[in-house]
Amino acid sequence: MSRGGQDKDRADGPERRCIATGESQPASGLIRFVIGPENQVVPDLAGKLPGRGIWVASDRAALEKAAAKGLFARAAKQPVTVPDDLPGLIERMLARRVVELISLARKSGDAVAGYEKVKDWLGREDADVLIQAEDGSGRGKSKLSTPQWGSYIGWLTADELGLAFGREKVIHAALGAGGLTKRVVEEAQRLKGLRVGRADATSVAGATGAAKAAGGGRGRRKG
Repeated sequence: MSRGGQDKDRADGPERRCIATGESQPASGLIRFVIGPENQVVPDLAGKLPGRGIWVASDRAALEKAAAKGLFARAAKQPVTVPDDLPGLIERMLARRVVELISLARKSGDAVAGYEKVKDWLGREDADVLIQAEDGSGRGKSKLSTPQWGSYIGWLTADELGLAFGREKVIHAALGAGGLTKRVVEEAQRLKGLRVGRADATSVAGATGAAKAAGGGRGRRKG
């Protein structure tokens, strides 16, 4: 319970307070940091490092403010060293994390790539998530629509998707209702906060059969 009697452990996870915005939100939408043994600020994307957590919204402006205004030192109550270009570092780490998760989903048979395979999964209602490269052709991408009640990820590059599928480039991909789908969507949402902007990023919780809409999609699939 919070001081006001409001339960902070909601359905979409426990809430944490961002040191930059002062707002509380589900931890899944923030980045956890800890202070290392040499007083350095260390990102903890998995949330498993020991030490007291310091939380910042997964948003470029919030991270820039936290680094520039000495908010990490204030929260830690000690002098600290902040990595150069903290938002860029977090963006690269999150992108790598999303790519690795998609790759694991592919290996377990829960992800496909290529226009025809994705179209087939959408037609058979086997897809929970539509993924399209941000630098792909708008005309080509418009031919596929987000699954009804599903999610859309459109802020990875064709090169990044290619890495996930062991190809040079990938424009279209889809995720089924496998065990990793929820994690991919959540991590992609945190990445969206760095690439698209916080106002457009929607927190996601939920699960396997029908992930909540992640925003920015092609619209619901017809039929």
